[in-house]
Amino acid sequence: MKQTVNIFWFRRDLRLDDNVGFFEALNSENPVLPIFIFDSEILEKLPEDDARVTFIHETLQDMCSTLQKEHHSSIAIFHGKPIDIYKDLVEEYDIEAVYTNHDYEPYATKRDEIIQSFLAENNIEFKTFKDQVIFERDDVVKKDGTPYVVYTPYMKLWKETFKSHDLKIFHTNTHMNNLVEHSRLPNLSLSEVGFKKSSQNIKPYTVTPILIQEYEATRNFPAKDSTSRLGPHLRFGTVSVRKMIKKAIAENNEIFWQELIWREFFMQILWHFPHTKESSFKSKYDRIEWRNNEVEFKTWCEGKTGYPLVDAGMRQLNETGFMHNRIRMLVGSFLCKHLLIDWRWGEAYFAEKLHDYEMASNIGNWQWVAGSGVDAAPYFRIFNPTTQIQKFDKDLNYIKQWVPDFQEFTYPQPMVDHKFARERCLETYKAALN
Repeated sequence: MKQTVNIFWFRRDLRLDDNVGFFEALNSENPVLPIFIFDSEILEKLPEDDARVTFIHETLQDMCSTLQKEHHSSIAIFHGKPIDIYKDLVEEYDIEAVYTNHDYEPYATKRDEIIQSFLAENNIEFKTFKDQVIFERDDVVKKDGTPYVVYTPYMKLWKETFKSHDLKIFHTNTHMNNLVEHSRLPNLSLSEVGFKKSSQNIKPYTVTPILIQEYEATRNFPAKDSTSRLGPHLRFGTVSVRKMIKKAIAENNEIFWQELIWREFFMQILWHFPHTKESSFKSKYDRIEWRNNEVEFKTWCEGKTGYPLVDAGMRQLNETGFMHNRIRMLVGSFLCKHLLIDWRWGEAYFAEKLHDYEMASNIGNWQWVAGSGVDAAPYFRIFNPTTQIQKFDKDLNYIKQWVPDFQEFTYPQPMVDHKFARERCLETYKAALN
């Protein structure tokens, strides 16, 4: 006889506490079977030593260990297409409901529609919850119901709405006795998923009172390395956004708080305008005649442009999977404006390399530097990669760390003259936009 269960499906929420969907599942009537699916449709596009897959696998193993030691349970871990996994689960268990948390990216919404349809055919409820953001979709919109496409008014209404919002923390510890008692659920090694351990590590996040208090003063200087490193942890849900908002409020730091709001701004943009994944938000920008020189793109990727601050950022990215936010703007501007290479090329490269890659923010920021997105930098704003050094790395500490050869004869000459590139960019954009 099949065991009657409810399933909780872990996705971008890899933590046991303050997890809304997990909390709701544990408070349901049936024993809860937690699962995670290494989605083959996502994984097949990644290199075999991808640090993010290593991070997910190690996080899951820690979670399984905790559940085994403290609750005689575990997480059933699978590899394949989610629909195929669910077909097998329906054969093995009598499932009354599947609980999970919302995911907003275009692939995820299509995947969930397929799963929901299949479950409905089998009289199984599909219950999803808001977890990775404070406000989503239509929670913060204009009075006429249309989405904000400029950050500042969105941010102001977000804060106003938040004043009457009950910021509840969903503690699960007292409900863990409702887990399926089975500590030998299916598990998988990295190699069984088709990957090997990465040489890169995703650093722990740091959100101390001092970091939050000094955030505004230090965040623009890459040599200080004073950013929180929260990105990948928010991306994969190893940290609760509600707890991070509470910390920001406790320290009364508006700038740190607003960075978290930027994340939600871009998420609701991608939700309302999914075409921005492939196309410019401002469609006229798709008329730009990009040069798309493959040799120059490779030079940019390798950090050999001859502009030390640009090269430092790209070399940091390639070696560590991280790049300081201020430098991300510079290297993005350089690719689009100096080299006239399509922002989508840069977005795809960041998607492959960045540990904290999140589609909504990455697309939003790339379209910002290209001038083609919501709330974008005007196209005539073109960062000077040399004067940016004086502003943000005047002691050259960041450059010395990542481009130690910048004063050697072997260091390349600038691949393009700034003044020439600027004028070429303005002419190209004007021709497309007028």
